[in-house]
Amino acid sequence: FFKVVVYICTMIARAIEHQIVKALTVFPAVAILGPRQVGKTTLAKSISNNMKKKVMYVDLERKSQYDNLLLNAEQYLEAYQDNCVILDEIQRIPELFPLLRSLIDEKRVPARFIITGSASPDLIRGASESLAGRISYYYLQPIGLHELPGTISLQQHWLRGGFPQHLTLRNNTIRAEWMNAFITTYIERDLPFLFDVKFSSVTMRKLWTMLAHLQGTILNAENLGRSLDITGTTLKRYLDYLEGAFIITRLQPFYVNLGKRLVKSPKLYINDTGVLHFLLNIFDKKELVSHPVLGASWETYVLSQINYAKNNRIDTYFYRTQVGAECDVVLSRGHVVKACIEIKYSSSPTLSKGFYQSISDLQCTHNFVIIPDEVDYLFTKNIRIVGLKNFIDKYLSKIK
Repeated sequence: FFKVVVYICTMIARAIEHQIVKALTVFPAVAILGPRQVGKTTLAKSISNNMKKKVMYVDLERKSQYDNLLLNAEQYLEAYQDNCVILDEIQRIPELFPLLRSLIDEKRVPARFIITGSASPDLIRGASESLAGRISYYYLQPIGLHELPGTISLQQHWLRGGFPQHLTLRNNTIRAEWMNAFITTYIERDLPFLFDVKFSSVTMRKLWTMLAHLQGTILNAENLGRSLDITGTTLKRYLDYLEGAFIITRLQPFYVNLGKRLVKSPKLYINDTGVLHFLLNIFDKKELVSHPVLGASWETYVLSQINYAKNNRIDTYFYRTQVGAECDVVLSRGHVVKACIEIKYSSSPTLSKGFYQSISDLQCTHNFVIIPDEVDYLFTKNIRIVGLKNFIDKYLSKIK
């Protein structure tokens, strides 16, 4: 059974693969970053199978390979200077980054290294500075709606999330056990190791659960910290760790000088709806549609799918004023608003005055209301009602 699951996971084509292959024809190093269990190693090996160079794979989670590289890194890597070396989970040895820079500068040819990591380079000591100009970063997200095989429906994807194994396991009990192990490992091992910090695993687990119940709300760090018996400063540091490990998103407000009083605190989202639903004890569609978090869950799912599929030069924000103008998602490039999006779990959505006011404030001509049904029609001259899959397939790719 598990062999079948692994086989299915390897058969799900990842949209980002062709971009990485193209980058390897130019850059000496390419990094594939993303959360644990998202398929980074599988993707790196898939890419390497089609390379003309010989490939050397180093798993830094295996103690023997970790110890060998830690003790003899320069000699070891120099022996493979004509190969492509895959360094899996490089954040385990951040001291490698200055060495990689030196080796690349001695022999600057494309595709010398493919590295994978489970933390943002900004939070891995030495990563962002050491390889500047020598590396291209790519973020591998959980499997997106635009990558789904035909055997998995949107409803299943929304309920289970996009982590390959969790998505493809058919047994609810086994899926729950997998997710519990995933979260426990992150809290008790990965986060402390990734960021070299110590914290109470009980407090961190409680924080994850509280974030699930606060899904899509404006962050009040002092109140949330008080609930956990920690300071607002400590709470923000914990959120830094979770965001740096690709578990949460703090969606920032879109700020422009419009002469209006704007909400300036971010909104909080657990990125993967499978993680969200597990933390809320939601295991099937009936439990989801009757749960108070239904609207926030749908909003999370839509936001995550937009983030997974959008052009990298497009940024996502939300917009809210102190007097009630509100837009769930603003897509922009710099200060230029490309689209305003309202997210509704309804077949017959009713639009608020706040959304119309947001469109007026931001002077946006491309506006969408995304609903669960696969529809596509004009609601007014500049507002389109559209299903999520139609939006991603027909409209998101045109927003550049």
